[in-house]
Amino acid sequence: MADLNGRIGGITQGYDLHADWNGERLSGRIGGRFEGKDIHLTLRAGDVDGRIGGTFAGFDADGDVTPERVDVRLGGRIEGDDVRLTIRGGRIQGRFSGRIDGKDVNLSVDDGRLQGRIGGVVEGKDVNLTLGDVPVELAALAAVCAYKALEDEQAAGAAAASSSTTG
Repeated sequence: MADLNGRIGGITQGYDLHADWNGERLSGRIGGRFEGKDIHLTLRAGDVDGRIGGTFAGFDADGDVTPERVDVRLGGRIEGDDVRLTIRGGRIQGRFSGRIDGKDVNLSVDDGRLQGRIGGVVEGKDVNLTLGDVPVELAALAAVCAYKALEDEQAAGAAAASSSTTG
């Protein structure tokens, strides 16, 4: 069993998240064997960096992660999203992808589980993860990474469906 284990999203439109933590590196898989992305995040002295996905179809993660906050950029400087979270008393709250087009992050930790929602009531996704020994701040970042991977996949699917009906 993975140290970080659970699901982002619902039964039909969601991704599983399974990752192992060795005290410095979180490595695993978002989604399934064929549809999904690898996740590799390294945490050293409050600095996190890594990659979600492969060389071509993926995004980088780079920033600062502490027990009080997460301040990370997913993707590049131009084509990317900010993750800004605060952690207080078992609550993780903040924004993913900016003030205007972004999504709220509202998570809580209780009894070794990270649960809550990323996004709104209609277009958001549920988060339900067991933490194992993974630091809460890194687990919250991994949840946002899984949300972004799922959101990117759904956008690509919608674009493909749209182009096939107009062509």
